[in-house]
Amino acid sequence: MNRADRHPSRRAFLDATGAMVATGLIAGCSSDSARPGPPAASAAATPVPATGRHQAGVTLPRSAQRNLLAVVADLGTAVAPGPLLAELGETISTLTAGSDPRLLGLSPGDLTVTVGVGPRLVRSAGATLPGAADLPRFSRERIASRARGGDLLIQICADDALLVPVVAAALLDRAGDRIRERWRQTGRRGTNVSVAEGRTAPRNLLGFIDGIVGPHTTAEQERDLWLAGPPAVAGGTLAVLRRMELDLTRFAALSVAEQEAVFGRRRASGVPLSGGTVASGPELGAKTPDGRYLVPVDAHVRRANPTVVGVGHMLRRSYSTDEPAPGLLFISFQNDLRTFTATLSRMDTSDALMPFTTTTASATFLILPGFDHQHPLGSPLFG
Repeated sequence: MNRADRHPSRRAFLDATGAMVATGLIAGCSSDSARPGPPAASAAATPVPATGRHQAGVTLPRSAQRNLLAVVADLGTAVAPGPLLAELGETISTLTAGSDPRLLGLSPGDLTVTVGVGPRLVRSAGATLPGAADLPRFSRERIASRARGGDLLIQICADDALLVPVVAAALLDRAGDRIRERWRQTGRRGTNVSVAEGRTAPRNLLGFIDGIVGPHTTAEQERDLWLAGPPAVAGGTLAVLRRMELDLTRFAALSVAEQEAVFGRRRASGVPLSGGTVASGPELGAKTPDGRYLVPVDAHVRRANPTVVGVGHMLRRSYSTDEPAPGLLFISFQNDLRTFTATLSRMDTSDALMPFTTTTASATFLILPGFDHQHPLGSPLFG
């Protein structure tokens, strides 16, 4: 039986966690000296509130945590989503507050857990609700049936890598046999680079700064990110997850100038090839004296430009991966699924970045509105 086809046992979780701890202890030992060195200084991560108008893990914390685990699962056909979601919300509250014994003594730090429901569950609450539509199929996909779609997303993020599997085990324990895991993906963020005052973005495995463009101000987020209605989904958003393998060997064989032409930005600084600053939008009409576009016609920043596509901005919160293959777990949040689908459709026709990617998992979810003790997770939608 495939691991994704069965619920992980508590014994297996304890074995895996013990192995991780042991590995960390071994890595911290030195064979050159019997005396331990001074303890490493570490800054305590700032806690992130689990409750509020929006779920944490989308815009909070502002700089995404270093580690992620995304778990995609299905609900049993007879399982009512309302009670399950309410229980998951209760568990999220105890985990982020540090009062859940299943944390095994770990501090929750900046832990966030974000929960979304897939199109099948959304349609059961209303066929015309945002989030009721499935993602279409696109080119350059090699996706097994179990890695397409899903009923439930649990996104766990934390700076402390040990927290991620521990929290996942606690939430899956609470859900029990009411859900069946489809696929999961771990990821980590690259080094953050300053792109504007108070705002950073990480580098991806291709060496370029990822996620520069997006709805960053409150006004932009109200316009392009958060759902305003109907009331059952207000305060939520729509997520797209796409796991992509990257052909690092072939991309690395390109010269730096060729790599920059693929993206339309300088690799070192992130500045558009048309000039300006890293936060500047590319001037797509700018040309060289001999009439060539400074930003090539097939550059990624041109093909994916929201103004050219005619859609809003998506907030990207992607993570680099190293298994099952080096790549990217692309995660975008937007209040209109067309923001993603129209952008990728245009990229499919001629984006220089696409030949270096192969998508191996794909799903979309309605990220539920925020919750608190009086309004359980999912209650506006499922009661």
